[in-house]
Amino acid sequence: MQEIIIEIISSYGYLGVFLLIAIENLFPPIPSEVILAFGGFMTTYTAMTVWGVILSSTAGSVAGALILYTIGRGLNAQRLESLFNSKAAQALRLRHEDVRRAGKWFNKHGNRAVFLCRFIPIVRSLVSIPAGMANMKLPVFLPLTILGTLIWNTVLVYLGRLAGEAWEIVVSYLDLYSLITLVAFVLIGLAAAAIFIKRRFLPRN
Repeated sequence: MQEIIIEIISSYGYLGVFLLIAIENLFPPIPSEVILAFGGFMTTYTAMTVWGVILSSTAGSVAGALILYTIGRGLNAQRLESLFNSKAAQALRLRHEDVRRAGKWFNKHGNRAVFLCRFIPIVRSLVSIPAGMANMKLPVFLPLTILGTLIWNTVLVYLGRLAGEAWEIVVSYLDLYSLITLVAFVLIGLAAAAIFIKRRFLPRN
């Protein structure tokens, strides 16, 4: 994967950065760290500039986020609630109020979630979907997405430039950060699942 990313950026420059980052938003396993750090490194020996890489990557991120946001708008709360009438949902003890409760939480904390999640691997892409599902207004979603993405991209591109030929070291540290974050989310997910099972399936004394 890394070799393909390097080849695309080397061949297509800013356009390659834009397309790769846009695709990375739709398929989070693609490592944006490699794209941004290598893009920063390329500014040390090609005509590409730091701000050119930052702006093209930010444009790609926003394009991908808007696609996911649009998908979220199609998966609105009403449609999700209708799915809860299925036998599978009933077997899992899912209730209509779960959707409403999640919607209320996002309406209350959504602004911070959309901004802060831009600094968390994998989640920074997927947060656009619940934003769309919660019908977050585009004039609110867009500036938060642009600002959070701009900060993240700026840091990584500059780190890649400062590291120079050692840009892969930056990627290795970011991989560690991603791994720690993933483990944390898995633990949180397991804890949430345990609480859900206890409340919905186990008899109360």
